[in-house]
Amino acid sequence: MDPEPTAGAHVSTRERILDAAYQVMHTHGLAHSTTKEIARAAGYSEATLYKHFRDKTDLFTAVLMERLPSALPALLSGLADRAGRGDLAATLEEVARAAMAFYTDAFPMAASVFAEPALLASHRAALAERGAGPGTVSAALADYLEAERRAGRLAPSADPASLADLLLGACFQHAFLSHFPGPRERAAEEHRRLARDLVAALLQSAAPPDRPAR
Repeated sequence: MDPEPTAGAHVSTRERILDAAYQVMHTHGLAHSTTKEIARAAGYSEATLYKHFRDKTDLFTAVLMERLPSALPALLSGLADRAGRGDLAATLEEVARAAMAFYTDAFPMAASVFAEPALLASHRAALAERGAGPGTVSAALADYLEAERRAGRLAPSADPASLADLLLGACFQHAFLSHFPGPRERAAEEHRRLARDLVAALLQSAAPPDRPAR
C-alpha cells in the first residue's frame, strides 16, 4: 500500500505520476498505456493515481498541457490580446512553430487511439465533456484571425477558419511526416524555416490589397 501523501508531498505525487504517464504514453501510445502500468512506473498504486486524475483521458489531457515541450496552449490563450497589435506574420510564425513542436511530440502518443474505435469514441466523449480536443486549437486561431480581419489587417474576403485550417494542417502534416525518417537534430531550425514559408504563402493571398499583412 502506498504511504498516504502529506500536504507537502501532494504536488510531488502528481508530478511523478505525470512524468511516468508521459514516458509510458510516449513509448506505447495512448491506446496501449494503462493506468496500472503508469502507476507502477511512478511507484504508486492505481488508487493513488485516481486520487489525482479522474481517468486515463484526464491524465492524457494533463500530459498534453503540462508535459509536452510546447508553448502552444499558453500561446493560444493569449492570442485574443494580440489582435490588431504587433507583427501579424511574426505572431502566426510563432503559432506555427509551437504547433509543429506540439504535434511532433503528441503524435506518437495519440495516434494509436485511432486504431480502436471504442476507445476513440470514449476518448472523444471525455474530451467533449471537458471542452477540450484538437478542434479547440483551430477554433482559437480562427477567432484570432477573425479579429485581425475586423481590424483591417486581413482582406475582407479572407476566411479565418480556412486560414487556420491551412496553417495548422500543414504543421500537422510536417509533424506526421517527420516521424518516418526519425528524430532530427535540427528540428527547431527546420520549424523556423517552415513556419516562415508557410505564413508567407498564407498571407500572400489574405493581405489587404493596400498594404502587406503586418
